[in-house]
Amino acid sequence: MNLQESQTVEFKETWRDEYLKTVCAFANTDGGVLYIGINDKGEAVGVENIEKLTENLPNKIMTFFVIAADVETEEKNGKQIVKITVQKSNAALSYHGKFYIRSGSTTQELKGGALQKLLLRTNNLSWDEIGVENADFDDIDNETVSRFVFQAMQHNRLPAGVDDKNIKHLFQNLELLTDDGELKRAAILLFGKKPTRFFKCATFKIGRFKGTNPTDLIIHDEIEANLFKTFDDVIGLLRSKYLLSPVSYQGMVRVETLEIPDKAIREAILNALIHKDYTSHTSVTLRVYDPTVSIWNDGELEKLSVEDLSREHRSYRRNPLIANMFYRAGFIEAWGRGTLTIIEETTKSGLSAPMFEDYQGGLKVSFARNIAQVFDVAPQVTPQVAPQDTIQDTIQDTVQVTPQVTPQVTPQVEQLALVIIGEMNGSQIQGELKLSDRKNFRLNYLQAALNCGIIEMTIPDKPNSSLQKYRLTQKGVKYKENLF
Repeated sequence: MNLQESQTVEFKETWRDEYLKTVCAFANTDGGVLYIGINDKGEAVGVENIEKLTENLPNKIMTFFVIAADVETEEKNGKQIVKITVQKSNAALSYHGKFYIRSGSTTQELKGGALQKLLLRTNNLSWDEIGVENADFDDIDNETVSRFVFQAMQHNRLPAGVDDKNIKHLFQNLELLTDDGELKRAAILLFGKKPTRFFKCATFKIGRFKGTNPTDLIIHDEIEANLFKTFDDVIGLLRSKYLLSPVSYQGMVRVETLEIPDKAIREAILNALIHKDYTSHTSVTLRVYDPTVSIWNDGELEKLSVEDLSREHRSYRRNPLIANMFYRAGFIEAWGRGTLTIIEETTKSGLSAPMFEDYQGGLKVSFARNIAQVFDVAPQVTPQVAPQDTIQDTIQDTVQVTPQVTPQVTPQVEQLALVIIGEMNGSQIQGELKLSDRKNFRLNYLQAALNCGIIEMTIPDKPNSSLQKYRLTQKGVKYKENLF
C-alpha cells in the first residue's frame, strides 16, 4: 500500500475524538478514508488497543452524525492499522455545531456564503428559493408587478387565470412563496420596493474611468432597486450618460444607435443580474474606459468553462426563479443562448468579439469600443479594428489624440464639461454637479458653458422649451479630451 494524503485520504498516528471533524469533512465533500496508525510520512506505526477502538468508533460516528461508516483493520509492514471509510452524505453534517469540508489535503471550517451553499446543495435548493423572514406584501412594488404581468401576457408566458389584481395568488402560481406563505428571496429581489433592506449586495454600480486607469474615477452611479427597475435604470444611464450614440439618418429620420449593440449589452447586463452570487457582499459592476466597457458579477461558472460560453452549451442557472421571471417577461429565452447572442450581435456590428474571463471569483465580459468615436477624431488617426482583433489588440493600438484646444474657461465650466455625457437636460446636469442653488448653476455653469461654446442646445430656436437638452459641441469634446 503506497498512499499519500489528499482530499480523500488522511493519516493520523493515534485516535483523538477531535478527528471526528475529518469524518464530518469527508461526508460533506466527496467522501474519503481516514487511516489511524500511519504518520504524516505515510509510515505505519500501529495502533494500541485496536480491538476496543474498532468497537467504539462506529458508535461514536453514528452518535454524532447518524451515518454508518465502515471501520476495519488492515496490516501494513507488520503493523495493525485502522481504516475508516466515509461515504458522501446527502445532508450537511456538523461537529459541535460547526460544518467542515475537505479542501485539498486539509480540513476547513465553512462559514458565511460557503456554508450557505453547502446547506442549499444538500437540501436541493437554490439561493433564491429560500423564504425571507420579516418580509410581507407591503414590501412589494405593485407598479413593478403590473408591468411584469403585462409583459408576461404579451409573450403568453403567464399561468392561466392569474393577474395583478391578487398578487398573493399570482405569486403562489409563480412559486414565489414558500409552503409557509413566506415571500421567497427571488420575490423581494425582483419586485421589492427596497431589496437592499434585506440584501445589502443587491446594488449595481456604474463608473466612467479616465483612460484605462481603474483608480481614476470620473463619474459614477449606484442603483438600489428591484432587478426589473435596475435593468431599466442601467440601460437608461448608459444611453443618456455613459456611452455614445452615433447619429445616422434613414431617409429623413434621425437614428441614434448605441455604440455597443443594444441586444449585446442588454444580454450581458441580464446575465450579470441573473447569475450573480447573492451570498457575496459585492455589487454587479459596469466599468466604462476609453477603449473598453466591462461588466462583472460575482459567482464562478457552474459546470461550464469560459471557452464553453463561445459555443453551444447547456444553461446552468444559479438563481432559477429569478431567471424564470425574466423569461416569462420576455427578457430572455430558455435555451442558454445569451452569450452566443452577445458575440453574434457584437461582431455583426463590426466590433471585435467580446472577451469572457474568470475574474476575481466571478465572470467578466468586456467589449471593445470604437476608438474613433470615443475621441471624435478622423478615422485615419485611429488604427482600424478588424473583426478578428482581440480587445487587447484594440487597447494596444489605441493612439493618444490630444488636440491643443484649450478655451479660456472657468473652473465651473470645466466641471460641467466633465459630467455631461450625451444629451442631458439642465436638472440632470445640476444633479451630477451636486449643486443646490439653481441660480448659481444657470449663471456660472450652464450659461457660461454656452457662452464659451463648450456646450450647445439641442433645440436652439426654442431656448425655454421644456424638452431642452444640452450636449458638448465639437469644441467641447476636444476640450474635454484635453482635460484627460
